[in-house]
Amino acid sequence: MSELDRRLVHASGVLLPGAFLAGVLPWPAVQWLLVAGSVVAAGLEVLRLSGYVSWWIFDRLTREYEQDNPAGYALYMFSWTATAWLFDPTIAVPAMLMLALADPASGLLSQTSGLEMKQGWVLLATFGICMAIASLLGVPPVPAAAGALAATIADGTNPVVRGYVIDDNASIPLGAAAAMWLVWTFV
Repeated sequence: MSELDRRLVHASGVLLPGAFLAGVLPWPAVQWLLVAGSVVAAGLEVLRLSGYVSWWIFDRLTREYEQDNPAGYALYMFSWTATAWLFDPTIAVPAMLMLALADPASGLLSQTSGLEMKQGWVLLATFGICMAIASLLGVPPVPAAAGALAATIADGTNPVVRGYVIDDNASIPLGAAAAMWLVWTFV
C-alpha cells in the first residue's frame, strides 16, 4: 500500500466526528460507537499479535515497528475513545480531527521516513492545520494554539520508551485535548 493510501485511510476517520458536527449523530452515540470500535480493535490486535491470524491487510497497513506492538489503527481508536469520554465535544472533536486531518497531511508533506523528526517547515504546516481546525470549530485562540502546539509536538517526534514507540495516533488527540482543556480552564 502506498503512503498516500495509508493517509487516505487515516483521513477517513473524519466521518465519525463529521457526523456529529453535521447533526447526524448525537455525542453519546459517537462515544458508544468509539467504545465498540475499540473493543473490535482490541480483539483484532490480540489475534494479530498472538499469531492466530495473519491477514494481508495487517501487513499492508502496519509499519515495521508495529509488527510486534499494538498497531496504529488500534491506538487511533483507543485514543479517540479516551478523548471522547474524557473531554467535552467542543475540545474532543477538534483534537480528534487534528489526528484525522493534520497527521496525514504532515505525513504527505514530510520527506522523512520512520522515526526521524520532521522538518521545521512541516511542523509549521502541521501547527497551522491544527490551529485552523480548532479555530474553525470555535476554540478560542489561546487554547487552540495550545492544542495545536501539543499536536504538532506529538506529530513531529516519535519518542521511544524501553523499545516501544510512542505512536502519534495515541498522543495527538489526547495531548491536544489535554492542552486545550488546561489552557481553556486555567488561563
